Amino acid sequence: MTFAARITRQPVAFDPELGAEALEQLPDMGSEVNALFHAVAGCSPYLKGLMAREGEWIAAAMADPEAAVATEHATLRETAPDQLADALRRGKRRIALLSGVADCGGVWQLEQVTGALTDYADLAVHLALRATIGAEIKRGKLPGAVAEDAERAGGMVALAMGKMGAGELNYSSDVDLICLFDETQFDRDDYHDARASFVRATRRMSTMLSDLTAEGYVFRTDLRLRPDPAVTPVCMAMAAAETYYESLGRTWERAAYIKARPSAGDLDAGARFLHTLRPFVWRKHLDFAAIQDAHDMRLRIREHKGLGGALDLAGHNIKLGRGGIREIEFFTQTRQLIAGGRDTDLRVRGTVPGLAVLADKGWITPEVAEKLTDHYRFHRTVEHRVQMVNDAQTHALPKSPENMQRLACFLGRDRAELEAELRQRLEEVHGLTEEFFAPDAADPRAIEEEVHFDPEVIRRWGSYPAFRSPRAVEIFERIKPRLFSQLQRSAKPDEALIALDGFLSGLPAGVQLLSLFEANPQLIDLLVDIVGTSPSLATYISRNSGVFDAVIGGSFFAEWPGRAALEEELAARLVADPDYENKLDQTRRWSKEWRFRIGVHHLRGLINGDEAAEHYAELAEATLAALFPAVAAQFALKHGPQPGRGATILGMGSLGAGRLNANSDLDLIVVYDADGVEFSEGRKPLAARTYYAKLTQAMVTAVTAQMPQGRLYEIDMRLRPSGTQGPVATSLTSFRDYQMGEAWTWEHLALSRARAVAGSTKVADDVEAVRRAVLDLPRETGTLFSDVSEMRDRIAAAKGPAGPWDAKVGAGRLQDIELLSQALVLATQSDTRSTRDGLLVATTAGLLADEEKERLLMAHDLCWTVQMVNKLISNTRLDPQDMGEGGREMLLREASEPALDVLEARLAEVTAEAAAVVETVLQRNIAA
Repeated sequence: MTFAARITRQPVAFDPELGAEALEQLPDMGSEVNALFHAVAGCSPYLKGLMAREGEWIAAAMADPEAAVATEHATLRETAPDQLADALRRGKRRIALLSGVADCGGVWQLEQVTGALTDYADLAVHLALRATIGAEIKRGKLPGAVAEDAERAGGMVALAMGKMGAGELNYSSDVDLICLFDETQFDRDDYHDARASFVRATRRMSTMLSDLTAEGYVFRTDLRLRPDPAVTPVCMAMAAAETYYESLGRTWERAAYIKARPSAGDLDAGARFLHTLRPFVWRKHLDFAAIQDAHDMRLRIREHKGLGGALDLAGHNIKLGRGGIREIEFFTQTRQLIAGGRDTDLRVRGTVPGLAVLADKGWITPEVAEKLTDHYRFHRTVEHRVQMVNDAQTHALPKSPENMQRLACFLGRDRAELEAELRQRLEEVHGLTEEFFAPDAADPRAIEEEVHFDPEVIRRWGSYPAFRSPRAVEIFERIKPRLFSQLQRSAKPDEALIALDGFLSGLPAGVQLLSLFEANPQLIDLLVDIVGTSPSLATYISRNSGVFDAVIGGSFFAEWPGRAALEEELAARLVADPDYENKLDQTRRWSKEWRFRIGVHHLRGLINGDEAAEHYAELAEATLAALFPAVAAQFALKHGPQPGRGATILGMGSLGAGRLNANSDLDLIVVYDADGVEFSEGRKPLAARTYYAKLTQAMVTAVTAQMPQGRLYEIDMRLRPSGTQGPVATSLTSFRDYQMGEAWTWEHLALSRARAVAGSTKVADDVEAVRRAVLDLPRETGTLFSDVSEMRDRIAAAKGPAGPWDAKVGAGRLQDIELLSQALVLATQSDTRSTRDGLLVATTAGLLADEEKERLLMAHDLCWTVQMVNKLISNTRLDPQDMGEGGREMLLREASEPALDVLEARLAEVTAEAAAVVETVLQRNIAA
């Protein structure tokens, strides 16, 4: 049956002109359908916008709306992974538009509307998960998996919770998911690799669905219903989740699992897990204690959200407020929990089916079930209209008479009659449910005090530059509810408020950024994440608010492009700008934007510490490689081109090893080959040695000079031949002679990680040949390790660890383990630059026992994780008590530990064990 033949109701256009504008952009669909679209567009700017974008599709869908939905689903299933993100957003627009007008016209009943939204959410989650797991399999990151396993997500399932689990998604719902993987499908040795792969895929799935791009978003994704979300990974092993629920699970989690449903991925594994969890959800005895627990939850919500008190329609929360949707849901679920362990018929997911079966089984009267079902459907319909206006995740009735009139028009009602009916229904729901939960509610237990923000902090915002203009203040007042809502959801709202205060105080102006937040409210969520976790990132965005443009531009959360693409991008920008000072400023701006991106990805768990380290290093390499030709060209204007074969820049230390943190200095050496040319040819020619010394100084200045955009990096050149006493640029001949005949052991240790990162590739090849020759030199093992032992003692005497959380300095920590690894590289004549690979090579060569290697790697990996978090959050000494709740949560998440004291103890234990191994290995080889 066609859409037009099924229309049973008509809204009234609140703004007829907007409705007329919409019809001008749509094909003619017949008088009844045109009238419906005119009215809907006249009430909803959001749906009007969707009509403009999807007019041709929606017009064609009028012939058979259900078939149009099925075709859209089928098309998406065949969409290539690299096209999926945009395709899902396009599909969401279409489903949202069709379900919206079908709801408004009475073509679909409430259950059909929520069902269509839920079905699309199921599909979107499944396809996103299939794509991200498929990428992990393609990269060989999911042990034992083949391409075909992507269809079942490699053994992982996304459980739909809440309204999505019950098939009741509202018009602007989040999707609540719990992601689990079946650990029994993997060998024990592969468990950690599998878990890491599933965690990455889950985060990228969430990003694909929830990030706001130029095409919109698919669904806001919430993964926080999993066990202890502050410290557990976003995808957990099923056994770990089961253990949690058996030992620590709470009543609200039992209630949540009433609606749980395998939605995407390995549905069979999900069904098995839910079957295993039945004893937790459904108690064998009649569980009347659930009544008080549910009542406590209701009071907690009321008090925390400020929803108690007498009924006032203006701004009333129809979901959480008095007589709202949540009251009906709690009423239904609590009765299911009470008796569902004894009566399996009560184990249904939906609210309306739940009321029906409770009446059928005699737990409530048919009259109560009928009334609450009617009220529930009415409330949900009103909720949909409120959300449809601007696609807002809101449940609040309008505050102004004008917007209440809009709602009445949207529902095709007289405003006064609608308001009277709303009051009557809300009061009746409250009466029916309150009597069950609290028949004697005169003295309810105080569960949780409402969160209050420090008025002094908020009051001083008016003096900040960002709020000088009335327009900025006006915009801020409009976004403040969402901002405060996000702050209140923080683990420590007061800390988050202080961090936000620091951000706002640094803004030079406010209108542009605040307008951006108003148009893209998801940016507020990102802002609160950043200011609550990393003060350094918060400082950056307060001074570079334009970075948010990149966030909504669609590429901010894309895959890392790699060094070559980065170098090409920056080089193209520098070539296009003729002004040298602009080139330097532009390099700073570009580099800092990318550093910010890496930091946000790390903060949000999209990448781990190892990936972040590689990205920081590749960014530094690309920056140097693109900037050096610009510096050389500017220098050549006065002194001529580089004499001979040119110069190469060597990255030493962490840069050479390809692993930097958010605040790393760059250890560099410049080596040149004048190839017999004594002077440059230019307006002011220079001797070759002087030329390259001054060119090196120009490059150092280009990187380190403080400019309007700050400095790029600090540079350390003390690792060059003869250290600070030697020339800043070294000729290839001198470099070779020094390394082969004069260099100390520590200089050969440093050379083991040297790597060309910019400049002449031909000179770089020759330098690498020197490095390789040095590494191939025969060495007396005892002498080598004796030198290293003495060096270790001098380092310890000069500087000890700054405290128990110092991950770099101290016995058994990063510096110590890296020093040993470099010594082992020299001893085995290996050419690896990696600390990890150095230890592996030494184990193969018999210089390390397997157990020693594992202890060193365990300490190194944990120290690196701690160091990466520390440097992202702050460049000062790590003290978890001073880093804020967001920082502490990130530290625990990255280290996979449940609490700070556990992590501190583990850090002390593994570093002590590593220190003992280092000492043992050194002494054993000295004696060899």
